[in-house]
Amino acid sequence: MSFQSTIRPWLAASASSSSRAVKSSPLKRSIRCLETAAVAPIETPDDWTDLQLRLKNMSKYGSTQSSKNTYRPRDALHNPTAHATVTALLASGAHFGHAASRMNPNFMPFAYGTRAGITVIDLDQTLPMLRRAANLVRAVAGRGGQIVFIGTRPDLRPIVQKAAQRLGSQGYYVADRWLPGTLTNKIPLFGLDVVKTTQVTPDLVILLNPLANVNAIRECAIEHVPTIALVDSDVDPRIVMYPIPANDESTRTAELVGGILSIAGREGVAIFDAQQKREAEREEKYNNPLYG
Repeated sequence: MSFQSTIRPWLAASASSSSRAVKSSPLKRSIRCLETAAVAPIETPDDWTDLQLRLKNMSKYGSTQSSKNTYRPRDALHNPTAHATVTALLASGAHFGHAASRMNPNFMPFAYGTRAGITVIDLDQTLPMLRRAANLVRAVAGRGGQIVFIGTRPDLRPIVQKAAQRLGSQGYYVADRWLPGTLTNKIPLFGLDVVKTTQVTPDLVILLNPLANVNAIRECAIEHVPTIALVDSDVDPRIVMYPIPANDESTRTAELVGGILSIAGREGVAIFDAQQKREAEREEKYNNPLYG
């Protein structure tokens, strides 16, 4: 007699009954049959065709998830959206400001209110200002302008790199440190020949962390270079020409804004390239003696 039947007869009886129930379960038998059933290997082209037909008939069942519609944590970085929405800004945390005690008085028109001592940014004002900045980037790139993205935090480095890559030869970025005198002291830094033959002053500068790059903002103001920047609640929005009130400490917000602006710049680059191509074709036809 076993130890369980001696001490706990009811435990042994329940265990034996449950084992018999599992053994006699039709679901268990069917699973065992599926496991032990031999799968015919694919040996001929007809077998492969039959398998493809079966998969095609079963494709309407189950999940529709694929590699294209699967969510990835860095989608805003590698596959950014071209259009801004309040929902996207809200999901990225763009409405979170700093403590209410640190709010700049000039930021008051862009503040929705305070909650738990934190300033809440009004995204109904952020959205039109972001769209205005995107239109500006598109217009500058559409005329062949040079655009510089500045983000000197480690988490902003891949954002500005990707943004500049989307603009091709018209995009540049500063990811480590803005060297003082880059715009106001060009000749000692680059040399007289470079300054004469190369455009050193950009046509537009976009800053993702403006407080850490006040020197760049000051030099852009001296050289009359328009600036776009993310402006948090502790920043005076008047320091840049086109402020975008949003959380400048959120990486997701920077990815969203940088992606939207770079996509707009890419559209402008495409417009500029198409215009250059049309002008080249027109000039070729004009210089062709066979052109009547």
